[in-house]
Amino acid sequence: MGLLDSFEKGLERAVNSAFAKTFRSGIQPVEIASALRREADTNAAVVSRDRIITPSDYLVRLSPDDHERMRTLGRALHEELFALMTTHARAQGYSFAGPLHISMEADESLATGIVRVNCSSVESTVDWQGVVEIDGRRHPLTSARTVIGRGGDADITISDAGSSRRHAEILWDGERGMLRDLGSTNGTKVDGQKIRETALTPGTSFTIGRTELTFDVVPVNSEGTAR
Repeated sequence: MGLLDSFEKGLERAVNSAFAKTFRSGIQPVEIASALRREADTNAAVVSRDRIITPSDYLVRLSPDDHERMRTLGRALHEELFALMTTHARAQGYSFAGPLHISMEADESLATGIVRVNCSSVESTVDWQGVVEIDGRRHPLTSARTVIGRGGDADITISDAGSSRRHAEILWDGERGMLRDLGSTNGTKVDGQKIRETALTPGTSFTIGRTELTFDVVPVNSEGTAR
């Protein structure tokens, strides 16, 4: 099933028989979904080898008549559009520049049946943050050198008897990561193999003692909060 078919199938749940007569003319909900998808695709930008980012703030402009028709659907239409845009971004490997926001407004310059979508720029809203995830908790890499171990002086402390006080470190320059063992007793493993030093790519998992850690690079919003 194609993606547009998925849009149509999902929107059928919002546009039930009670609203069928509303849409005999003018814009159709699936056309709004398709316009949003095109806008996300057109403005997607490759910002690193592993990251494609697309805007997160979308304004849908409709004729006054079409806007009123869509308004009768209330939250149902908005929730469907939100879910389908999220699914599309996941399928395409996109990351949104911030929390996804979709709004609609009436535009008297537009004729019935016409939809226009505007989005925010990518460059002004996105930054990237290296993180280490342990047991579902993210630890931001806020300096160029982050020491991991069970000692109180480690930047990231893990409670693992199999780890050394200063077990390993991650070097992060804002774009690339490097994992380095600090001469630990039990070693640092990637894919079950002990390493002395290795480059990190987003999604790389490594083991210290019995603790599994994952390195990732995530977008942050304008307030510096990782998503």
